[in-house]
Amino acid sequence: VQLQASGGGLVQAGDSLRLSCAASGLTFADYYMTWFRQLPGKEREFVATIRRRSAGGTTDYADSVKGRFTISKDNSKNTVYLQMNSLKPEDTALYYCAAGVPALSARFRASAYRHWGQGTLVTVSS
Repeated sequence: VQLQASGGGLVQAGDSLRLSCAASGLTFADYYMTWFRQLPGKEREFVATIRRRSAGGTTDYADSVKGRFTISKDNSKNTVYLQMNSLKPEDTALYYCAAGVPALSARFRASAYRHWGQGTLVTVSS
């Protein structure tokens, strides 16, 4: 399994970015696809997840990004996206995509995911 994240960059507060994560080596529709973020010295923090098809394909968001970020996936392209609008300096982090089949109650935990992308850096200046 390989996950390739891209789309990070340096933007100003209020700007938008779209992250992409292309997956290969797995049956994409059968996996939860989730974005986490991490600051140096801190644990990975849940950002957003989209459930696998058999679980309804619904989405969940961290309270800190709700209303600003949107996660979506294109099963035909094996790609998950994170549209980030109204970015804030506190959104600055290394963003990781993850694929897994967690228990529903564990879908927010980094430890529940087996497959990870390499991370893409988002820097938001004030």
